Amino acid sequence: MSAVRARDLNPCLKESGASSKCMDDNQYRKEMCTLYFIKYKNCRKFWNEVMAKRRRDGVTPHMPAAEERESILTSLGSVPY
Repeated sequence: MSAVRARDLNPCLKESGASSKCMDDNQYRKEMCTLYFIKYKNCRKFWNEVMAKRRRDGVTPHMPAAEERESILTSLGSVPY
């Protein structure tokens, strides 16, 4: 399994897959998948900010594991992206 596909390392695996599926389903017409791209971009931005804060605070690993990410999202009440 590559690092990009590893669930613990890629917090936006679901959004990435949804973008790819949309492109496949729409014969690679990007304009049909704009919302998926925005959601993926917002996901990456959110988790990069979490990672930067953890790095500043000396928390390791910098990227929370999948289970910890789920609890972070649950504590927020909804997915922020």
